[in-house]
Amino acid sequence: MDSHEVMKEVLKRTSAKQIAADMALSLSLIYKWAEPPLDDSGSGASSPLDRVGQLIRITGDARLAQWVCEQADGFYIRNPHNLPSGRPLIPVTNDIVQEFADMLATIAVSSADNVITKDEAKKIRARWEELKSVTEGFVKAAESGSFGPGKNEEKK
Repeated sequence: MDSHEVMKEVLKRTSAKQIAADMALSLSLIYKWAEPPLDDSGSGASSPLDRVGQLIRITGDARLAQWVCEQADGFYIRNPHNLPSGRPLIPVTNDIVQEFADMLATIAVSSADNVITKDEAKKIRARWEELKSVTEGFVKAAESGSFGPGKNEEKK
């Protein structure tokens, strides 16, 4: 979805006047963000969404996306680069179970003394991020049909 389409949807539920007032911007600028660009030259008002996307592309730093997600009380999950296509379903499923077991083991070790230190919390976070990424890879592969029947197989 393009940024102007997102803004158009947002403005269906949020007052453009309120946004303009709260951001000390003109109402016309807010509406301009919900319009498609006039041409490929970049004419018109660049929306804040476009600017954030541009900043992420220029820096290659996902912390910017993470910060934006935190503003919405959420979190950022990087899409996996290597989807498990062509691999049998059971081993890929086992990989997710193993990642989950590794995360639980990290939690168990960290909490064994009934205290979780900042370093232990970082380790738990790292395992959690890895689990989310592996699971996202599985879901994306499933959505793309990677686990469907082969050329000579029929799904039973």
